[in-house]
Amino acid sequence: MPGVTHDEAPLLADLMPWSVAPLRPGRGWPMGPDAASLKARWAALVRARGADREALFRPTRSRTLHTAVAQLPGHQGGTARLAREGGPCPEPVRVLHGPFDEQWLIPDHRLIDVARPELWRVAGAGQLFVVEQGYVPGAAGPAVLASAVLPDGHSPAGRPGRIRPLFRRPGGLEPNVAPGLLPYLSRALDQEVTARALLAWVLAMASGSAAGCRVPLTADAGVWARGVELGERLLWLQVRGDGERPKLPGGRRPYVRAPLPARPGSLAYDAEERVLRVGEEGVISPVPREAWEFEVSGVRVIERWFGARAAGGDAGPGTLEAIRPATWPQAWTSELLELITVLALVAEVTPRQRELATGVDRRITVDELGGAGVLPVPDGARRPASVLDHREEGPDGQFALI
Repeated sequence: MPGVTHDEAPLLADLMPWSVAPLRPGRGWPMGPDAASLKARWAALVRARGADREALFRPTRSRTLHTAVAQLPGHQGGTARLAREGGPCPEPVRVLHGPFDEQWLIPDHRLIDVARPELWRVAGAGQLFVVEQGYVPGAAGPAVLASAVLPDGHSPAGRPGRIRPLFRRPGGLEPNVAPGLLPYLSRALDQEVTARALLAWVLAMASGSAAGCRVPLTADAGVWARGVELGERLLWLQVRGDGERPKLPGGRRPYVRAPLPARPGSLAYDAEERVLRVGEEGVISPVPREAWEFEVSGVRVIERWFGARAAGGDAGPGTLEAIRPATWPQAWTSELLELITVLALVAEVTPRQRELATGVDRRITVDELGGAGVLPVPDGARRPASVLDHREEGPDGQFALI
């Protein structure tokens, strides 16, 4: 970075000051890659009685069958003690469980040790989340990823980062940006800079460090435009939320060449043939090497994704986690093909990111932001906004006051 040391680039923690720690589920069975299995697990739980229900539930210090908690904001989960619950399963919702892995979660506050209600309050239409990935020195992969569904902040490296909503209030209101930063950048670049443009720049330019994720800023309008364009491409690939699914050009598009077995337990890649072997019989090709080798925090994404779905997992017999699809669902095959596609397309952007990073001059330093009054960030910007515009049900049907 010519003329400016890495430490002079501002921290993401200062640019997007409100952050939330990852969720702490406390038990694995309320989350999984298959919604039908979650409903079956719930049904098994409420059929059980007494000590059997307690053993299936797996109580912790934070959650037992008798814990009184409020509803998760925006969801209609029960608030009666689980010891006497007998109703239907709350409808599972999509969540991001680590990088590029959308799974399902039963949105019931009684099942989750630390659910981070402040995140649930601002989730929904218009919201985007930035998730810092666990920093592993020398490891490849992006420093931050984006999600339109609520992320749990799980890190494959076991070193979770922070979750930063783009907006502090529901409906895409009140950007989670250091006060004064957007007007300052707008003046420096002689154009309007929005919160979404800043998010795109972060996705394109952020890099990990032991001190936290850093984001170099530029006063060059041309460089800014190229960075935002790259970031918008990454955002579209990561969120996949506008109805159009990512596709590789013809001839490079992965297909199932041999049907996947009913319960695949292994995954292997042939780099020379560009073939992904799923179990003993399944074959997917062509699979680009860049997709197979794509890592986040030093962990290969495809291997981790498959490990969460493969037969022969570590769920003990008689546990709720052991309730899972009897055979590999067709939906998982479609998701695997899309994951390969997305990782290949993201990998294509990476060389352009590196080129842009080495060519950024006219940098805006931490000292300049301090001189403009943008830094240090006021304490209030690091706390959640008061967003309660409706009544939330508290324990045993009482209304929660916030």
